[in-house]
Amino acid sequence: MLTERQLLILHAIVDDYVRSAEPVGSRTISKRDDISFSSATIRNDMSDLEELGFLEKPHSSAGRIPSQKGYRYYVDHLLMPESLTIEEEADIQTVFNERIQEVEDVIQHSARVLSNMTSYISIVLGPEVFDTRLRSIQIIPLTDVSAILILVTDTGHVENQTIAIPPNMMGEDMQMVVNILNDRLVGVPLFELKNKLATEVANVMRQHVSHYKPFMNMLNRSFHIQKQDKVFYSGKMNLLNQPEFRDIEKVRVLFEMLEQDNLMNEVLRSHKVGLQVRIGQENEHKAFDNISMITASYEVAGRHMGTIGIIGPTRMEYRRVMSVVDMISKDLTKILTRHR
Repeated sequence: MLTERQLLILHAIVDDYVRSAEPVGSRTISKRDDISFSSATIRNDMSDLEELGFLEKPHSSAGRIPSQKGYRYYVDHLLMPESLTIEEEADIQTVFNERIQEVEDVIQHSARVLSNMTSYISIVLGPEVFDTRLRSIQIIPLTDVSAILILVTDTGHVENQTIAIPPNMMGEDMQMVVNILNDRLVGVPLFELKNKLATEVANVMRQHVSHYKPFMNMLNRSFHIQKQDKVFYSGKMNLLNQPEFRDIEKVRVLFEMLEQDNLMNEVLRSHKVGLQVRIGQENEHKAFDNISMITASYEVAGRHMGTIGIIGPTRMEYRRVMSVVDMISKDLTKILTRHR
């Protein structure tokens, strides 16, 4: 159990190191207005905190820096989330009030806002397309032999593609197809569409639509749903401005991992609902040994849709970043709900 004095000193060291990126000495701490202890007393407590694993002493330095255990304790017990200024909140509201039509654009927009406000890398896992449900289907003729098939999901995600119209299909048959598809498939999870199409929809088509088989084959190919959700990034180059990443090899290893969408998808899926902080080796991937991730889930109508977060050095402005991530995740929830 840490003493009140040790808590104050640990808090001060984290704050100073986050700001300066330089090891913090006892003399520096003793000059703070909120610290009234002598340099000798502070030095003794710093030594004890090092023995307990909360601080580390870099080579050839008289000062200390927080360890990952120290950051963890700071986040869990000492940190008070920083309130955003009225101007910052207004800036976020302004960018989210812009008219954005596509859900994917909303996600990319959120990533840019987050990276710009924190100067770290933002990462967003898009809505779980594989688990969403169909809201509507439209088929818009382009020519006598082609049309656009438009699928809209309950999260506002829109898929469209050009399809071929069977040569013997009449206009009234096309409208009947659209009516049947919407009657039988709206509300069905996307991963069940092909099964429903081949059974229930095919039976109804057989009764009401002439020359339906070529069209059914085309729809079957069009309803191929990718299970892999998209991962969006913004501000990757921001990390190069951090002194911890002057080591090019360290940057290369991290960037190689960020290029593996399957792996990053898995990492983000493992984060729990709500605001989460993972520090260094808690991320369980060697490329993230010196990285912290702060993530928050976003929802539509109470249903988890994805994850938004920040990747940065363990020497991170946790108070500010946690507040920004939390607010943007809530605004993202609101704007996606409006897109329903």
